Amino acid sequence: MSSTRLLAIARKETIQLRRDTRSLILAFLLPVLLLVLFGYAISWDVRNIRTAVLDGDRSARSRELLDAFRASGYFTFVEGLERPAQIGSLFDRGTVQMALVIPPGLAADLAAGRPVAIQAIVDGSDANTATIVLAYSEAIVRTWSSRVQLQGATVQPPITVESRVWYNEELRSRNMIVPGLVAVIMMIIAALLTSLTIAREWERGTMEQLAATPVSRTEVILGKLLPYLAIGLADVVVCSLLGVFLFDVPFRGSAALLMVLSFFFLVGALGLGIFISVVAKSQVLATQIAMVATFLPAFLLSGFMFAIEVMPPALRAVTWLIPARYFLVVTRGIFLKGIGIEELFVQGLLMVVFAMAGLSLAVLRFRKELG
Repeated sequence: MSSTRLLAIARKETIQLRRDTRSLILAFLLPVLLLVLFGYAISWDVRNIRTAVLDGDRSARSRELLDAFRASGYFTFVEGLERPAQIGSLFDRGTVQMALVIPPGLAADLAAGRPVAIQAIVDGSDANTATIVLAYSEAIVRTWSSRVQLQGATVQPPITVESRVWYNEELRSRNMIVPGLVAVIMMIIAALLTSLTIAREWERGTMEQLAATPVSRTEVILGKLLPYLAIGLADVVVCSLLGVFLFDVPFRGSAALLMVLSFFFLVGALGLGIFISVVAKSQVLATQIAMVATFLPAFLLSGFMFAIEVMPPALRAVTWLIPARYFLVVTRGIFLKGIGIEELFVQGLLMVVFAMAGLSLAVLRFRKELG
């Protein structure tokens, strides 16, 4: 393989890319737009939970409990109820998401050391939100009961739970979403960019000129890949900086390690795009195939939107073929945990395999012959 011919192909592709406004927008503007759009639009935080309150005790203790719910910042009291029969109609109309029922005699029971049952009725039509709302409620009541114990009341349970959260202390979903978006977006953009390369040669009629040159198939594929690899690495840097400075996501790991592992991931994704371009021979068809092959798998089967552990066994097996799954672990681990190559060795090795497979598919499928 000649480095002169390789660089000549890379220079030719760079000139073509510079003249193609659509590809430049796709390369530099689209990753930023996707990161900003999804970074702000996707959130698993649940706030402003519309809550109805039925306070059957109306004592200082019940008001303390309600103040604890208000102070949490998660609950907004929108209705004060007089009787339990009012709860059903509020849920039917979607006016509230939770009803908090405080039984009569709360203060007296606490003073006497009798157990008290506080009822939280939650709208379960959105199971994920309902689970989070219940977890918030249980944590607030547990903290409040501990405070009551310190004030001298003998309230159950006598054992309290002290929990600590590592790596994402504020439990901000954005801290988990943005590093994952870097992996998902780069998978999509990398494949889209190179899916146009060979197809563009066929549509513009320049494949005849390329076939007449002495360059080998490997030199063509690598030469066309190099400019996009540089663009992909630049996009990783830009998206990471946006994550840190725009979304305030912590970056605790090694930037050098992130770039090395990004290199292998991008080589595989770019190789997959070139393979699609070779097979399709049409820019429109190649773009459509690249979107289907990267967008949905990266979003749905990489662990970004849904935990892989809860998927059916058949889908869990399919996720091993999704390279974004490994890069997702890399970005989240480096951003949030600051882990090194010791913990990411398996993911790095699998991305090297992905890079070799992507390049091999592109080289083996590409033919310079016109027939």
